[in-house]
Amino acid sequence: MLYYVLKVFISAIVIVAISEIAKRSTGFAALVASLPLTSLPLTSLLAFIWLHLEGTAPLQIADLSKQIFWLVLPSLLLFLLLPILLKQGVGFWLSLGLSAAATMGCYFAFFFILRRIEAGL
Repeated sequence: MLYYVLKVFISAIVIVAISEIAKRSTGFAALVASLPLTSLPLTSLLAFIWLHLEGTAPLQIADLSKQIFWLVLPSLLLFLLLPILLKQGVGFWLSLGLSAAATMGCYFAFFFILRRIEAGL
């Protein structure tokens, strides 16, 4: 039971953090919401709802949604690379670390590319 309460508490913190960050920077909030640590689209939907209920401008919510879309794409690398490494016999922690590092590198590359094409990040 304590484990379940802890999971709910941590999930709630993530959702509140994303909606609070979005008030200041939708780009950073999109990054946090797109991380594999959060559960999309539930996290994003709850962040949109909280922002709406708190009176955030619809254009800011729309901007957050667009940025989450673009930042979900590099997060998919984790889900592709992790099973490949595990199937090759690489240990779990090393596979997870390499996959996470590759995903972070992909995020940086995406930020660079999206800024060059002016995708709003």
